[in-house]
Amino acid sequence: MKTIGMIMAGGKGERLYPLTKERSKPAVPFGGKYRIIDFVLSNFINSGIFSNYVLVQYLSQSLIEYLRSSWSSGGITKDHFVTVVPPQMRLGEMWYRGTADAVKQNLNLIHDYAPDLVAVFGADHIYRMDISQMIAFHLENKADVTVSALSVPLRQASRFGTVLVDAKGRVNGFEEKPKNPKPIPGNPNSAFASMGNYIFSYEALVKILHEESGETVALDFGKTILPSLHKRYRVFAYNFDSQKLAGMKPYEEKSYWRDVGTLDSFWQAHMDLLGPKPKLDLHNKHWPIHSSQYNSAPAKVLESHLQDCMISDGCIINQSSLKRCILSNEVVVHEKCQLEDCIIMDACEIKAGSRLKKVIIDRYNSLEAKTVIGYNQDQDAQNYYIDPDGIVVIPRGISKWQW
Repeated sequence: MKTIGMIMAGGKGERLYPLTKERSKPAVPFGGKYRIIDFVLSNFINSGIFSNYVLVQYLSQSLIEYLRSSWSSGGITKDHFVTVVPPQMRLGEMWYRGTADAVKQNLNLIHDYAPDLVAVFGADHIYRMDISQMIAFHLENKADVTVSALSVPLRQASRFGTVLVDAKGRVNGFEEKPKNPKPIPGNPNSAFASMGNYIFSYEALVKILHEESGETVALDFGKTILPSLHKRYRVFAYNFDSQKLAGMKPYEEKSYWRDVGTLDSFWQAHMDLLGPKPKLDLHNKHWPIHSSQYNSAPAKVLESHLQDCMISDGCIINQSSLKRCILSNEVVVHEKCQLEDCIIMDACEIKAGSRLKKVIIDRYNSLEAKTVIGYNQDQDAQNYYIDPDGIVVIPRGISKWQW
């Protein structure tokens, strides 16, 4: 089956501000050496889907530069590519007005590729997924559309867009954040939450998009198209819990999937990477998360105490104490510093005697000696951005170099 990927990477990520002050949500650094978009792109490549268009929109330059330098694909054939597509305005002078409109504005690219299937996935979640298993489910059920669905406890399902199915997995309804979620047949304590990822049969997709004019309203698969689509097409829900992912450890959360749309969920997803039995273990040779190949010296730790930390290339930690911290490339921590529950992004410098607790520091920042953050919220509020959950965030600094 010939499959093309259409990856939606235009999200503003307003709830991740100030990390999204100068970049879109998929471009936000994550996990020391990655960007959020690396997870969905790795899922496609690891699943054997090598033809991918990335549709960008808001504050896209950071993401465009990252993809150009890190995901330039000179494959064996012309069908190996990761290509960035800003709004082309082929249907009029308009930006993308939702996921379906973004695909509709680029139907010419899909026509030219002539696929059997079109995979439309979001670019702003942290998870690992073998998309080939979802495709096999789609083909087995002769589906026109397949929606990936995550089973969530019934008491939490009101936070999601839920998918209603019959005993065979065929979709018979959608509900947006329902007050009384309906359970999965045979599983009374759980409901299906839509993950925002879809497989379309090519002919069905073209027909669906031609049926929707979208002249006055936004066209979005989840909000405006799928809720009634099941009445006219064969729509199925693929149970994400059913996948068998290569290389998973027994202690990992089986169906790990996180929407890192808030600063608290972003911070918590980082903490999920740490400890002897992380919920998401990035050390998986069978399902690697690909990222930029950054050339730097090895990390160097001098007379320091580190507990449950991830330290990236080029870091220097000198006579300091770090607990549950994630450091990106080229971070320098000087003498007598104490860092706890912190996320420090590329090329930051923490000068001597500083104490930081539950702080996210964006790239290219330098903190003066004896800086104290995270111990006095009233004092921090005078100088820094504080999330409602108490996380202090320092926006991106000024780069001395571009990378």
